[in-house]
Formats: sequence, structure tokens, C-alpha cells
Amino acid sequence: MFPLSLMPLPGELVPLHIFEPRYRQLLQDAETTDVTFGIHFNHEINVDKVGSLMRLESIIKRYPGGESDIIVKCIDVFTMDRLYRNFKNKLYPGGDVRQWEVDQAPIPGPHLYELFLMYQDLRNITEHSSLFNLYEVANELGLDLHDRYKFLTSPIEKRESFLVSRLKFQIHILQQEDKSKDVYHLN
Repeated sequence: MFPLSLMPLPGELVPLHIFEPRYRQLLQDAETTDVTFGIHFNHEINVDKVGSLMRLESIIKRYPGGESDIIVKCIDVFTMDRLYRNFKNKLYPGGDVRQWEVDQAPIPGPHLYELFLMYQDLRNITEHSSLFNLYEVANELGLDLHDRYKFLTSPIEKRESFLVSRLKFQIHILQQEDKSKDVYHLN
């Protein structure tokens, strides 16, 4: 278990800098045994004790002092029942968790799909997949911690409407930014 003030969403890639001895040991275990680990969302708003199940994707750089820069990927979400200071005979923390086994491919409805294409167009993103899921939309929006938490802990049937409201807001901002280019001329 890796308590951090991060809330990765399924499918998201996250860079981490590993420097503490206990997490260097966790990295070694993840590298040698392909073990997954949790990032527990260590924040006061996390009353549901939610976290992200992560898998090591790659080690970007190893430093002479034992530190490493790595990329991990969120593969599921969990609820933590209990956190242990040490996991079995290891230096790093562990926990008893219940995996959510999230559907990695919830396809958005037509309204969200069209809004997301409009959003990408306004951001000049022309290379994109013709199929995308709700988590990819959420990841692309750059939601803050509160919105990530709200999105994940909302009932599944409400997640799409949550993303629609955030997309409408982002589209409005981008359109206003575009309009301002006609009003203000920089020297």
C-alpha cells in the first residue's frame, strides 16, 4: 500500500519518484514478482477509504542512490477495510481491501460522445480513438482530486451525467477563450 494524495482513475498512467527504502522494496517486489499494489487516496475527503490498484508499467530511470522514476497504471479501484503499518514481513504498508472490479470499457452514450469530440476539437486534438470509455474521458478532462473522488464514488448510472456537466463547463471555457482572441490583440 502506498498512501498518497493521488486518485488515479482506471487506465491512467502515473509517474512516481521512488526514494524511501520501504517503497524501493515495494518496487523491487513489483518488478520481480509482478505484484500489484494500492495507492490509497490519503486525503480528508476520502471517507469511503477508496484507492487505486496499480501495476508497474516501466522503470524510466534508476539513480545511483537507489531512487527510481517509474510509470504505473491504474487497473482497478478498491475500498480499504484495514491499513497495516507493515505488510507481512515487509517494510512497506499493506491493507485488507475489496476490489471493485470496475468495467474498464463503459462506452459513453451519444450525448457524451458528441460533447467529448467537440471538446477534443476545441483543444485541437485531432488524433484520437474512435472508441473511448468513461474513464478515458475523465482522465482527459484533468479532473481535480475532489471531482475524481466524486466521479468514482458516484453511482455508476450517475457518472456519465457527471462527465457531461464537466465537459459542458470545459467547452464553455474553451469557447470563451477562443472568442477573447478576437477581442484582445497582443502587441
